[in-house]
Amino acid sequence: MIKRVFVIHGWDGHPEEGWFPWVKKELENKGFEVFVPSMPNPSEPKIKEWVSFLTEMVGEPDEDTYFIGHSIGCQTIIRYLQTLPDGVKIGGAVFVAGWYNLRNLETDEEKRIARPWVNEPRDDKKIREAVNKAIAIFSDNDPFVMPENQKSWEERIGAKIIIEHGKGHFSGSDGVTELPSALNSVLELAKNE
Repeated sequence: MIKRVFVIHGWDGHPEEGWFPWVKKELENKGFEVFVPSMPNPSEPKIKEWVSFLTEMVGEPDEDTYFIGHSIGCQTIIRYLQTLPDGVKIGGAVFVAGWYNLRNLETDEEKRIARPWVNEPRDDKKIREAVNKAIAIFSDNDPFVMPENQKSWEERIGAKIIIEHGKGHFSGSDGVTELPSALNSVLELAKNE
């Protein structure tokens, strides 16, 4: 079976941003089938739209299905995982700059868009069962993701934590065009299959 990887960009993101093209090429060179979709209405992401879109794109997930999320893309993945039928497991997921809470939102509009993502309940037990194995990557100078989010990813879904130095929010605008830790994390998750 071919291993599939779905890379889900963040709020206001797009498939050609930052490190996404690099990680796609690197994973394809290692035999993975990689999808980096343009998520619907990226400037105003909505849970229902993004999860529905991802559900349709993935089709039948299995233990050869992997995910990499960036920022709100991480929230999309965990909210997708909680919709899977009981007993369905994916191969694993890598969460880059994932959050449960955000800081430094500047406008009322940003707060309005973020509110459901932060406040709508999640089924952590179901997510943890479906994700199988998880790795969460953070930067020590992320302006939006609070350090306590690291503990949340570890406690809620059992993610292994990696801390990078000086990568900001891991965005193209932060100058991050390659992300070896994300690539290596997928390879680590996939090697035990």
